[in-house]
Amino acid sequence: MQEHSIAINAPDGGGQQVPFTKVHTLVLGSGAAGLNAAVQLFNHGVDDVLVITEGLEMGTSINTGSDKQTYYKLGIYGAEPDSPVDMARALFDGGAMHGDLALAEAASSVRGFMNLVNLGVPFPRDSHGMFVGYKTDHDPRQRATSLGPYTSREMCRALIKEMQRQGTPYREKRLAVELLTIQQEGQKRIAGLLALNTSGGKPVWESYGCENLVFAVGGPGGLYKTSVYPKVHNGAIGLALMAGAKARNLPEAQYGLASIKFRWNVSGSFMQVVPRFISTDQNGGDAAEFMGPFFDAPGGMHSAVFLKGYQWPFDSLKVVGGSSLVDILVYQETVTKGRRVWLDFRGDPQGFSLSGLSEEARIYLERCKATQNTPLKRLLAMNPDAYGLYKANGIDLAAEPLEIAVCAQHNNGGLAGDHWWESENLRGLFCVGEVNGSHGVTRPGGSALNSGQVGSLRAAEYIGAKRTGWSLDLAACQERARAALEALTAWTRRGAGAAKSWQEHLAGLQNRMTRYGAHIRTKEGLARAVEEAREQWRELVGQGCSCKNPAELSSALNVRQLCFAHLVYLSACGYAVASGLGSRGSSLVLSADGRKVSPRLGDEWRFMPEDKSFRAKVLETQAGPDGEVTHAWRACRPLPETDAWFETTWAAYKAGDIYDE
Repeated sequence: MQEHSIAINAPDGGGQQVPFTKVHTLVLGSGAAGLNAAVQLFNHGVDDVLVITEGLEMGTSINTGSDKQTYYKLGIYGAEPDSPVDMARALFDGGAMHGDLALAEAASSVRGFMNLVNLGVPFPRDSHGMFVGYKTDHDPRQRATSLGPYTSREMCRALIKEMQRQGTPYREKRLAVELLTIQQEGQKRIAGLLALNTSGGKPVWESYGCENLVFAVGGPGGLYKTSVYPKVHNGAIGLALMAGAKARNLPEAQYGLASIKFRWNVSGSFMQVVPRFISTDQNGGDAAEFMGPFFDAPGGMHSAVFLKGYQWPFDSLKVVGGSSLVDILVYQETVTKGRRVWLDFRGDPQGFSLSGLSEEARIYLERCKATQNTPLKRLLAMNPDAYGLYKANGIDLAAEPLEIAVCAQHNNGGLAGDHWWESENLRGLFCVGEVNGSHGVTRPGGSALNSGQVGSLRAAEYIGAKRTGWSLDLAACQERARAALEALTAWTRRGAGAAKSWQEHLAGLQNRMTRYGAHIRTKEGLARAVEEAREQWRELVGQGCSCKNPAELSSALNVRQLCFAHLVYLSACGYAVASGLGSRGSSLVLSADGRKVSPRLGDEWRFMPEDKSFRAKVLETQAGPDGEVTHAWRACRPLPETDAWFETTWAAYKAGDIYDE
């Protein structure tokens, strides 16, 4: 790693010196995927590495979970057979996923999992050393495992400890604000990035040049008003989209019920104990249970709530007579009627009885010895840690209800990477973790954690095998940094007189995404939202946004990339709906001539069924610097053939040919 300074010719004719750091491989982000990338780069002989992050204790991985946060891997317990191809098929069969990515995620799942085990992550195993598993959603085998609510947090802690033991340097309180790209040898490539050092009272510019950039910035948590992403996590996919990186399947996401005071998924046991759902006015008055009229009998309603524990994400296939009707009723109360919805664990819902539940629900509660006479007592019997989780965060479920909403939870789409997790069109950009769009329409629960570990492992392995040298044109990189710094300096000065603050711009884009680009979508609404988003982007580029003090500069620059990202996401959603895709995954497309969700709901709740022919395609999206966005449907690559001969595969591996395939 080498330190330099470059001069900036500021618009007012002045000048300033900005630190310039040259490093071979730069890792941006410190979630489970970014940390593993740093650890695996060291293991693969790449010794000039630097991690920059807003904070090791920030981000989604270390600040989120669920009642039993799942890690998905190849089945390695007992007598049940499994294979990489079988696991790849489970991933691929969710639709809109490339087969080579599915096989790569399956084939290296044990490597990624055992690396965590060897670092001390205490995944449960029996006295013979077998790692016990269970079935998760969309999982035909018992491939899932868990540490409880904080699986990803414990992963991060183990990886941080190992990274520090290895001596890999890292810099905290850095906010990336622009990716640097150059044309070199007829190809667009990554060259580095600009960042703000926010460790002091006034942010300070920094610039970085690198041969490779491991982009591990997480999902787009900052795009939504109602979000279960931790408040400290915004995501930064907008930086790559602004740099022209190709994206894949951006409309495919997951939304589900979550608490909003303390952001946490209310999946699993929170639903299986069947709490009361209460609606109030904005002041907390006029409290009443509200879901009963939409079900034939109390037992049917309570069984649907129970099933939300298994089927937590909103699923368009489960809205008619299924558990996702619960999400729609919550949405109708909170968004359409402008009320608030709460879970109350202190007393049973109206008409509740164990005998009235479905057989599946009743037997499950009996086997868990959770047949007590209130949801809270059932929760304490089934999963006392779930109660303790909220108690530790200032919410006592024994004394108060829990406010919830339908929230954004995970983006199955993201940037388009190949089977080594390198961007398909921007050389040197390796996209790992949630920011990589490897998933399709549905995915087994916990497969995102596996994907992040596998992707970061494969990116590090590829860099160690093929990208250890230097090819970066350093002079071109520094010139690009200088030009970008001048442009950003001018933009921030324009913001001093802007009519809108960064807070107003942020509220506008988040409200728009939640209203039009989340789980409830319409063709007309998305068309209108795209135009509004494009107009906001033009205004933000032309006028900037105001800040109260220099310390808010980082917030303004973060809103800049979020605004661009929300334009691209809305455009992708609109294109998919206009293509006739219909309702699929975690999105419901409303249409006046569609099928009714329920005879007890109004005609506004008619939806367009899925056109399943699109399951054999992925949606590719690319944005230009002016905010124009293009889209195209591409056929899914099939699952690769796997009947290799040992001697020829061995020879290809020894020769390094596997990295050229």
